[in-house]
Amino acid sequence: MPDPYQAFTVAAGIVAIGYMAWAFLGVRSDAEELQVQLDSALQDSVRFADLILRTNELMARRDSIAQRVAIIQEIDAGRYVWPHVMDEIARAVPDYTWLRSVMYMGDNPLQVRIEGRAGSLEAITTYMDNLEASRFLRRVDPERMEQTVSDDSPDDLVYLFELTATYEPPPLEELETIPLFAEGVVTQVAVPDSSAGN
Repeated sequence: MPDPYQAFTVAAGIVAIGYMAWAFLGVRSDAEELQVQLDSALQDSVRFADLILRTNELMARRDSIAQRVAIIQEIDAGRYVWPHVMDEIARAVPDYTWLRSVMYMGDNPLQVRIEGRAGSLEAITTYMDNLEASRFLRRVDPERMEQTVSDDSPDDLVYLFELTATYEPPPLEELETIPLFAEGVVTQVAVPDSSAGN
């Protein structure tokens, strides 16, 4: 008759070998699954690293373009200064007043000298008041005023005058401006398709 302890030991050994085989196969299957997940994560990492690199390049290009646009808009903002100044000087001229020259005097702030002739001191005063009422000109100062004989007739007297005026930008709410570029044109970035080429 077989020894029950020996039979139990053999049975326990068979069960232990079976369990170890089952555990080994399970661990091997888990290792293979983990390797597949690791390979997939590495591929995703490479793909996303490339996507991040391309996105950073596009953002750097966007910032460069935005900087250039800002410079262009700054230059563009001053392109109408002289037309405004000349328009205001011409618009303010009252009756019996003639302009002979408008000269650039300097920047920071922009100053001009206006030379002309008028039929009376009242016309010169009116002209100075009109210039001061302009949205673009301030500090209109008389540099010279003298009475002289007219070039056209020696019997007529006229007043020669020289005035200086300083350009002053009006408040933005008083001007209607149209920017060169619509808002948002340079702030949008095209992000490459993450599925392309993968």
